[in-house]
Amino acid sequence: MALTNTAPIPELYVSAESAQKLKFEAGNLLSWDLTPRQICDLELLMNGGFNPLKGFLTEADYDGVVENMRLADGTLWPMPITLDVSEKFAEGLEPGTDIALRDQEGVILAIMSVSDKWVPNKAKEAEKVFGADDLAHPAVNYLHNIAGPVYLGGPVTGIQQPVHYDFKARRDTPNELRAYFRKMGWRKIVAFQTRNPLHRAHQELTFRAAREAEANLVIHPVVGMTKPGDVDHFTRVRCYEAVLDKYPAATTHMSLLNLAMRMAGPREAVWHGMIRRNHGFTHFIVGRDHAGPGKNSQGKDFYGPYDAQDLFKKHQDEIGVTMVDFKHMVYVQEKAQYYPANEVPEGCTVLDISGTELRRRLREGLEIPEWFSFPEVVRELRRTSPPRAKQGFTVFFTGLSGSGKSTIANALMVKLMEMGGRPTTLLDGDVVRKHLSSELGFSKEHRDINIKRIGYVASEITKNGGIAICAPIAPYTATRRAVREMIEAYGAFIEVHVATSVEECEKRDRKGLYKLAREGKIKEFTGISDPYEAPEAPELRVDTEGLDVDYCAQQVILKLESMGLIKA
Repeated sequence: MALTNTAPIPELYVSAESAQKLKFEAGNLLSWDLTPRQICDLELLMNGGFNPLKGFLTEADYDGVVENMRLADGTLWPMPITLDVSEKFAEGLEPGTDIALRDQEGVILAIMSVSDKWVPNKAKEAEKVFGADDLAHPAVNYLHNIAGPVYLGGPVTGIQQPVHYDFKARRDTPNELRAYFRKMGWRKIVAFQTRNPLHRAHQELTFRAAREAEANLVIHPVVGMTKPGDVDHFTRVRCYEAVLDKYPAATTHMSLLNLAMRMAGPREAVWHGMIRRNHGFTHFIVGRDHAGPGKNSQGKDFYGPYDAQDLFKKHQDEIGVTMVDFKHMVYVQEKAQYYPANEVPEGCTVLDISGTELRRRLREGLEIPEWFSFPEVVRELRRTSPPRAKQGFTVFFTGLSGSGKSTIANALMVKLMEMGGRPTTLLDGDVVRKHLSSELGFSKEHRDINIKRIGYVASEITKNGGIAICAPIAPYTATRRAVREMIEAYGAFIEVHVATSVEECEKRDRKGLYKLAREGKIKEFTGISDPYEAPEAPELRVDTEGLDVDYCAQQVILKLESMGLIKA
């Protein structure tokens, strides 16, 4: 009997000849440019990673998945995989139409036959899938502030795989992995899912898991989209490669998974299990708080530490993969080795370094002990995240027109240039309007575009080790958050709320703008006819009333010093 985990599984690609023909025909179709997340989803649809899905979910399938983790026909499937598009694109689109799906370079990857078009209840989706309609959850924020308002569903015909220029030899489709297991004669294979660099505790844990299951081990890290703020996948893969030779080559393999994670905890664990089954795995390691996004807006964890394991166990037979539950591993000083936290010999000293503590040590250039991580891994991490005083960062002033943002920003720039050491750029509102955004007006949409442009330039400056100082009004929380995420991928983001009252700003009104707004001659003026959403938890709040500029700029300098961004 053929073993099911090594037999080929169905893909959605057509043959090479048909692909050529379809590509030609698809040139005349209405086309949608896929977002990075949609490209990840499409790749796993086409290569069988999302089997049994034949395309993006129809409305009936979506409703079932949101409600009770089942497709309309009753099959287990925990995650909505939908094509979200803009209202404008959806407007003239009738179900029954074919559309071309293109990557960001315009290459046609697939044709989708649109069978359904609907406007989802996103609050309900957040509640059911992620457990709470709380914007502190990255996927809920994505749902409300980034994803399009209209969903399309329907089958997909695959024309070609998305192109990856990096780590080509390490990327395997489900069928390529299955063929590898067939060739190697591997029957039991345990997958280790990770979005973080591997340290000694992980190695110990994966060794134990493989031993317990008497299985071969595949390190199967996610290199699609993880959580904003995670270590970038280039650095992580270099870290994995650095530790791979600590594993026995005959029983261990590493393969990269181009998945866009949702950080959905329990549902995500079930989803990961099903994706691993499609890749030919028989066992899967599920950790404490598997795929958890961290804290909610009340400061509590979104999911309980064992919720993911419980839900996985409940559906294990249907998932078709055996769970290996992950013990929290700690280092026991007296024994000089790792133990599961619940098996530590009595009276022994436990040493552990949390992720937060590790980041602090990297940031401050402190020692990272060898019992915790491999010198090769630490070396890679230090290359990507040098100590804070050598990293780029962005200071982002926000406040009403006339609050004093630009004046303080100017003073701050001069103080930082006096210190020297890093190139410093001031992205002032008026200057940006002139050079980057001259065609934009002042509608909400245009103001958002302007702020995101400023954020993009600041993120590039930060990435390259410089200091960016921005001083736009930036009245909307969601836009400021988007800019924060753009920048925090590369360095620190310091939000400074210049909290001068509207009355004071009106008194100072040099340009006479408030007067014109009061007379109705300027529409959508922040603070008068348009809201200003004050930041709830900025890194620093300054009120300029009765204080001189020098003092306010000095407060920012002190904040930067306390964060380790400039040397005291």
